[in-house]
Amino acid sequence: MTSPPEGPPVQLPGRPPVVDMATWQATRDELLRREKAHTHEGDAIAAARRRLPMVEFDGAVEVVGPDGPVPFLDLFQGREELVLYKHMWYHGAPPQGQCEGCTTTAWHLKDAVYLNARGVSFAVVTTGRWDEVAAFVEFMGYTQPWYSVHDVDEPVGGSMGYLASYLRDGDRTFLTYSTTGRGTERANSSMGLLDMTSYGRGEAWEEKPEGWPEGDEPCWYWRTDAQGSATWGPTSRPVPQWTRPGATPVRTLGRHGPHH
Repeated sequence: MTSPPEGPPVQLPGRPPVVDMATWQATRDELLRREKAHTHEGDAIAAARRRLPMVEFDGAVEVVGPDGPVPFLDLFQGREELVLYKHMWYHGAPPQGQCEGCTTTAWHLKDAVYLNARGVSFAVVTTGRWDEVAAFVEFMGYTQPWYSVHDVDEPVGGSMGYLASYLRDGDRTFLTYSTTGRGTERANSSMGLLDMTSYGRGEAWEEKPEGWPEGDEPCWYWRTDAQGSATWGPTSRPVPQWTRPGATPVRTLGRHGPHH
């Protein structure tokens, strides 16, 4: 057993005050009431999301995967619902030059077994041409389905950096929901875990007590060099790539324009 500290709270520079367990529990219980209210509001928003209208579109539109062109309807894999992650793409760039945020998010979505058990399929689409996409998927070791939607219009192609949900009724297909920006964080569990820590995401926009680390630009840690130092310079890769065989140090991102 550990003995509780005696005396007044201990202040450590840039860290939470040290208190006894009873004081910590009382403070934690107060925060829990706010967390539960936040959860209940999230439930109400999810209920409103389920009541959104939907948009019908042609499910016969073709996307390109490992077996060549297939109708979008095939991405449902016979299930009634489908969730897509729409991955940004830099045309002609090697793996280290691809979108760092999307790479980080897709890395968290390597397994859809529970979604599948609930009757929901999952796939990733991107505007890259299939030959480039296939090489990237092989390098990353992804096993979830990927498809190219190069030159395909909304709501299948179009703008990337989105999570989108679809519904199927026989051969009829419908867009039911779409979100971008911080709305995609629900697919990136590391964000939620960082929010549980004392220092949070380490980003400058976060409200924090006086004396806490100042933080850096949003998403500053999405890219590192071979030594693990955060940088968005030409020697960096998206962090998950350093786990991959053959992820050697680099000297250029190989980007030739904005992402698509």
